[in-house]
Amino acid sequence: MLHYAIVFLVIALIAALFGFGGIAAGAVEIAKILFFIFVIMAVVAFIISIARKG
Repeated sequence: MLHYAIVFLVIALIAALFGFGGIAAGAVEIAKILFFIFVIMAVVAFIISIARKG
């Protein structure tokens, strides 16, 4: 999931470099959503891991 967020961020940077503002904005929004989903899943996995050890 983090890989896809980074891919969309790179796509957004390249699109912004070439002047495609709409595509860049869309790719940035997708990258942000994927990043936050990754963070939430990582925190949940960490909490479950701690609960199983206890």
